[in-house]
Amino acid sequence: MDKSTFDQYVLQTYKRVPLTLVKGEGMRVWDDAGNEYLDFFPGWGAGNLGHCHPSVVAAVRAQAEKIMHIPNVYYNELQGKLAQLLVASSFDGQVFFCNSGAEANEGAIKLARKRDATKKTIITLKDSFHGRTLATLAATGQPEYQQGFDPLPAGFVYSEPNDVPMLERLMDTEVAAVLLEPVLGEGGVLPLTPAYLRAARTLCDRFGALLILDEVQTGIGRTGRMFAWQHYGVVPDVLTLAKSLGGGMAIGAFVVGRAHCGILGPGSHGSTFGGNPMACAAGVAVLQTIAAEGLLDRAAKTGALLQAGLLRLAQRHALIAEVRGLGMMWGVVLKGEGAEVVMRCREKGVLINCTHGNVLRLMPAITATEGEIAQAITVLDEVLGELPQA
Repeated sequence: MDKSTFDQYVLQTYKRVPLTLVKGEGMRVWDDAGNEYLDFFPGWGAGNLGHCHPSVVAAVRAQAEKIMHIPNVYYNELQGKLAQLLVASSFDGQVFFCNSGAEANEGAIKLARKRDATKKTIITLKDSFHGRTLATLAATGQPEYQQGFDPLPAGFVYSEPNDVPMLERLMDTEVAAVLLEPVLGEGGVLPLTPAYLRAARTLCDRFGALLILDEVQTGIGRTGRMFAWQHYGVVPDVLTLAKSLGGGMAIGAFVVGRAHCGILGPGSHGSTFGGNPMACAAGVAVLQTIAAEGLLDRAAKTGALLQAGLLRLAQRHALIAEVRGLGMMWGVVLKGEGAEVVMRCREKGVLINCTHGNVLRLMPAITATEGEIAQAITVLDEVLGELPQA
């Protein structure tokens, strides 16, 4: 690939890794030089079924031969089918389809604001990440992402993760919603505690606010349940989704509890490509495959193997400060910067990510095998052994 042409004509909004990927299959990807890699961070967490899962490929190919786009003023059979599957696997309500996690969170914020004109405040968490639009950027509790984009939309306040007393102090009758990631992804793979999620649910009920759970990264089987909130029994009023819902196709959605479905009426929200037939065909295939292949149980079991392997590494390498996560979403907190580890793993054929500067992030497909888990652990062990431990 001519990288100079790419750099000349593509806006440079990403710090790109010097790698050109041209093929993917399951947990493996190949670059333009024919080198093979084990992908432990597929599609930024979008690849829960791995790359090019046969059922998703077949569904998209078949749909492309029928019709690729339907304006949302007409009925779309696949939208209805995917919405039914999502509601059946979450809670009673209705679904709005869009194209990304940022759009899903934006729609949820609009719904919360429109619900009651006297309630304008949205509480989110420090170190959270909810998207790159202006409203979701304001909701994101990380100042480094917000720099240079002032003035951001007002009305967002930030609580410390897992700090129930602070959340109690911030709650009042003007709070429209509490927006939480069950596991903070960009915030360092930090799970919220069951006690914190239960407290948030209780406080929202007490003050008449909506509980919105952002499961853009954690949803669709990532944590060993279809949705992370199902580990704790804390049912949200609104659930936002994207990434792995499409198995590699771009799609976002938010599920709204039945009691709040009338808030966004005709003309109040929309998306030209949201819920298009191609994306919905992929989404239906993803959910049907997870059910047919028992992938939730598999993710829970394989995730436990990954956790055990990482904990063994923590005992062997003083460079590791903490291992935390859930299911197939794990963070290895280092006592120093993680970029060198990511680079050396890539040189040894394993792709991982680093967030927050020092948290190695591993989010393999829920289809990963025990052998692939073992291979990644071995490579990470080798790389950490090559680095100073102080």
